[in-house]
Amino acid sequence: MSFRPVQCLEARRSVRWQGLGGEGLEHLTISATAETVHAEAVVIGARGGTPYGVTYKIACDLDFSVRSFAVSTTDGRGLEMTRRDGAWYDSRRGHLPDFDGCIDIDLAGTPFTNTLPIRRAAWQTGTEHGFTMLYVSFGTFEPSVDAQTYACLGPRLFRYKAADRSFTADLPVDEDGLVMDYPTLFQRL
Repeated sequence: MSFRPVQCLEARRSVRWQGLGGEGLEHLTISATAETVHAEAVVIGARGGTPYGVTYKIACDLDFSVRSFAVSTTDGRGLEMTRRDGAWYDSRRGHLPDFDGCIDIDLAGTPFTNTLPIRRAAWQTGTEHGFTMLYVSFGTFEPSVDAQTYACLGPRLFRYKAADRSFTADLPVDEDGLVMDYPTLFQRL
């Protein structure tokens, strides 16, 4: 599976997604330095009829392994975590050992975090990988562990499956591994 080299992101790239089936919009800027991939975004939307505004920042190694992230709302709630030597630390609560097996994160309300395991793993058509994700709901901002599976269906086409099989989606991605279309949830503008 071939994506553009991460160094192509040194020029900064911005993309937008629109939420489907309601209101919602995300503006993401992704960039790379010699040592780090940076993603920063603003997301507006609604969950259960309640509107929200969220910003997030994610720092990754050049292989898209997450180093740290911060997510916060316009009403003051948020979460900041850092991964060091395979261990996750919350900025307020310290070491959270339940998440130490997680390399990738999944932030609810954004298709971007699907890029992380897609770019990090080695793929060929027919390959399937399971991932243990550090999941953050935009409703509670409490982290939890979430098992997910991705399968490569073809060049730049992946199937996401929740481990409990409650949800499946086929995700076409672009030359940087960014989701183009997330059926029933998001569409790239």
